[in-house]
Amino acid sequence: MSFENLALHPSILHALQEAGYTEPTPIQAQAIPEVMAGHDLLASAQTGTGKTAAFTLPALNLLATPHPSKSRGPRILVLVPTRELAQQVNDAARKYGKFLRARTVSIVGGMPYPLQNKLLSQPLDILVATPGRLLDHMERGRIDLARLQMLVLDEADRMLDMGFMPDIERITAALPGDRQTLLFSATLEGNIARIAAQILRNPKTIQIASQQAKHENIEQRLHFVDDMSHKNKLLEHLLIAPEVNQAIVFTSTKRHADLLAEDLHAAGHKVAALHGDMTQGARNRTLTKLRHGDINVLVATDVAARGIDVAGISHVINYDLPKFAEDYVHRIGRTGRAGKRGIAVSFASHAERFQLRKIEQFTGQRLEAAVIAGLEPQKRIQQPKPHKFGDSGKPRNSGHPGNKGGGYKGAGNRQPGQGYGGQKRQDGEKSFSKRSGRSFA
Repeated sequence: MSFENLALHPSILHALQEAGYTEPTPIQAQAIPEVMAGHDLLASAQTGTGKTAAFTLPALNLLATPHPSKSRGPRILVLVPTRELAQQVNDAARKYGKFLRARTVSIVGGMPYPLQNKLLSQPLDILVATPGRLLDHMERGRIDLARLQMLVLDEADRMLDMGFMPDIERITAALPGDRQTLLFSATLEGNIARIAAQILRNPKTIQIASQQAKHENIEQRLHFVDDMSHKNKLLEHLLIAPEVNQAIVFTSTKRHADLLAEDLHAAGHKVAALHGDMTQGARNRTLTKLRHGDINVLVATDVAARGIDVAGISHVINYDLPKFAEDYVHRIGRTGRAGKRGIAVSFASHAERFQLRKIEQFTGQRLEAAVIAGLEPQKRIQQPKPHKFGDSGKPRNSGHPGNKGGGYKGAGNRQPGQGYGGQKRQDGEKSFSKRSGRSFA
């Protein structure tokens, strides 16, 4: 099947052709006809399957027909959980709708109100927003939703986890009753099913792949670590490997993301941090640098687990395991996108076996422990005999050439006054392991 078979407007087809897209993904092939037929939709698809275009394309197709109302308000409203996902949807709408001249605006927390007020005072067609900031503007009377035709809830499960559902219920209650509603979620069970029953009308249901579906194009590895020193040695070994193009390193807290980014920068890596305490402008600049290849390593909290679509990300490294098992799936989904191969590596202490079990139960896959020659964990771990990986990630039994028993300058092999990777620190600076105060069992 090609996009021409989906009866999309010629201007949209032109934009798709210019972008190099010829065949729809399974979620696009199934969702677009249902949405264009006017049905409400309840859909689930694995991350990286083209879900954004599955609702953006039919939404733009709706805009190809002029609306009789001269209101300045949006005809399409897309609610998302994070600023990064809002930017991704905004960019997609602009790319696919460039020949329709559809006006798209993103309203999220962290942006200055004067700028948002100016954007909302102008005519717009598509509004992409996070629930809290949108509700704020609605309560101040700054948005006219009278001509709204379509509501899209993207990553509804994440918005539920983040406590946005009361806001969403207030938003949907203020929207026109004859609107079309699309709900996309990683899972369709539990509270999502209850919410869908409240806001959808006789929806069509599409489930391409469950959240537990295996990422066939992502190689998943597990490394047990003895302590912070051992963990930092493993991280440095992975990041200097020639097969690493770009990597996202996930940490559990914003502070640790900043500290680790500082240490990696001192070690000579082109690195930046990304987390919720940064201003929207700073986050946008960081993502732009990542897309342009000016950053090779992004150290991020789970704010980056959804909404980042950068084809050059070859590796995802879980420096800290995620708090929730479902976040593991979204983290590793940042690599192996658009049909490419990717590698996801997780670090875990012996004490974190319970978290590992939760991840394995959620994904339905066992994470087999692996070791790197010269960097094996010293503490006894009750796991099947691990595979040994060398430079290329392929099984090997010999030592790592040039490693000399793991004695390269990693974060855990510091001399006095050295920081991460053996770089000299300025007076008064401390190593990451000391100042972070973290320890592993």
